[in-house]
Amino acid sequence: MGEARETFEHVKREARACRVCQPHFDHPCRPIVRGSSRSRIRIISQAPGATAHTLDEPFRDPSGVRLRHWMGVSEAEFFNEDIVAITPVGFCYPGHHKGTDKPPRPECAPLWQARCDAALANVGLTLLIGAHAQRWALGARAARTLTETVSQWRTHPPHLAALPHPSGRNNVWLARNPWFENEVLPMLRNRIRSILADPL
Repeated sequence: MGEARETFEHVKREARACRVCQPHFDHPCRPIVRGSSRSRIRIISQAPGATAHTLDEPFRDPSGVRLRHWMGVSEAEFFNEDIVAITPVGFCYPGHHKGTDKPPRPECAPLWQARCDAALANVGLTLLIGAHAQRWALGARAARTLTETVSQWRTHPPHLAALPHPSGRNNVWLARNPWFENEVLPMLRNRIRSILADPL
């Protein structure tokens, strides 16, 4: 018999206790990871922001409201860990510099993402939010810019969906790229509803 699969609950517990990046922060490490071994949808974003760090919960802000609208899910569905897992490229808030969040620490993803991949066996769709997540998951298939990557959604594997960040800072991007709302979001919502309608 082969070894038993590591549960996501075990991965999450160890990840939440990780302090590898503490020497690089002037604030406490607070890894934010959500989900269960039953999760159906996975979100890989860049890293928690200051609000998520303070609340110890991701997407409890206007960007979360927009993301749930994009996904076509309710707040209750989104925060149900048997439905949605959230495993950012960097689990901890990386801090702020010159008006924007710093990039995720490079130590994090190599430590945790492969273990998350293996433990989230029931995930049918992974949302790649932002360029850092897209470069991590798509590798050479990621285009030169986020816009190009998202616009090539038809060529991506069916279990991956590349999205911009739902932050209000991207309102100009959304206005300049109406195809995202007209073409990508209907596809995204249909795929999510189909996955959630299919019993485990």
